Amino acid sequence: MFESLTHFALQQYWWIIISVLGGALVFLMFVQGGQTLIYQVGKSKEERTMLINALGRKWEFTFTTLVTFGGAFFASFPLFYSTSFGGAYWAWMVLLFAFILQAVSYEFRSRPGNVFGARTYETFLFINGLIGTFLLGVVVASFFTGSPFTLTDLNETRWESPLRGLELLFNVHNLTLGLALFFLGRTLGLLYFKNTVEDEKIENNIQKQLWYNALPFLVLFIVFITWLMFRDGYAINPDNGEIFMEPHKYFRNLIEMPLVLILFLAAVVLVITGIAITLFSNSSAGIWYTGPGTFLAVFSLFLVAGFNNTAFYPSSIDPQSSLTIMKASSSHFTLTVMSYVSLMVPIVVAYIWFTWRAINKKKISKEELSSGESHFY
Repeated sequence: MFESLTHFALQQYWWIIISVLGGALVFLMFVQGGQTLIYQVGKSKEERTMLINALGRKWEFTFTTLVTFGGAFFASFPLFYSTSFGGAYWAWMVLLFAFILQAVSYEFRSRPGNVFGARTYETFLFINGLIGTFLLGVVVASFFTGSPFTLTDLNETRWESPLRGLELLFNVHNLTLGLALFFLGRTLGLLYFKNTVEDEKIENNIQKQLWYNALPFLVLFIVFITWLMFRDGYAINPDNGEIFMEPHKYFRNLIEMPLVLILFLAAVVLVITGIAITLFSNSSAGIWYTGPGTFLAVFSLFLVAGFNNTAFYPSSIDPQSSLTIMKASSSHFTLTVMSYVSLMVPIVVAYIWFTWRAINKKKISKEELSSGESHFY
């Protein structure tokens, strides 16, 4: 089946899979966002424990998706992996270290004999939530703004900044998406708490905090998208592979890919609907609108970044070194073998859905924690 596909068709197929994983990862960042709100939503030790246990049921989904995302990128587009992870070394190392802090915190926060105290690990969770969302947004923004690297004829990466990826923090456009993702994670975290935790005081705090986080997210996201639609993009000449700057490239991509445009507009409607029904009708179902909307928005942006003759990882100092899905991909044989493995994805999705519903079958309450019926974080 996959053997009959052209190399270019396989490259497009795997970019779609990468886009799916990217969308899933950003949606699951509600765990990171929720971790930054433990003290704003939970005013007592008991309330904070409820919130942490609500997130503790899901943190492994985020961690696993991050690893899968990185592994799929490495196998399907190894030149991106070597260029970005090898060049923007410190950006990725800081991000990964933040996720190590998360794993340690959930493991040791309530363990008997904990010499550091629960507050220390709650601080670690906040650090993971802040860095995990913000820095990921900054890195993803570089798919549109570019990074300071060049490639030799042997595809050896030369990163032209001694900051090794941290220079991305000095680009205002990158910061806009980083902050937008930070507030999005917090918004998703609040919607998840609303759907998962049963406590009147916590619910009242959620309503107030949702105003403080959803509105900044919407403003920052509108600013980023507006800027993206008007900026020049890194286009590929399909005849000779030359990369050049094309005015309004990403806006043109949306117009020339109407299905992607429809998905993006549907994403915007879903995100706003989920926030609105929670704010104005006190519904607990907001996560089931804003969550899928987040997935579709990120999925659409990844397609805009990589399809329609666009360089998905541009070089800001040498456009011809920019990476495209054609230039950065594995061989036809490797992509073919991996494509058969990808047929297991629906099974994995079904398993996640089943376990998600089983874990969330009953809302977290003070009575449940005191009964000792569930695992305690």
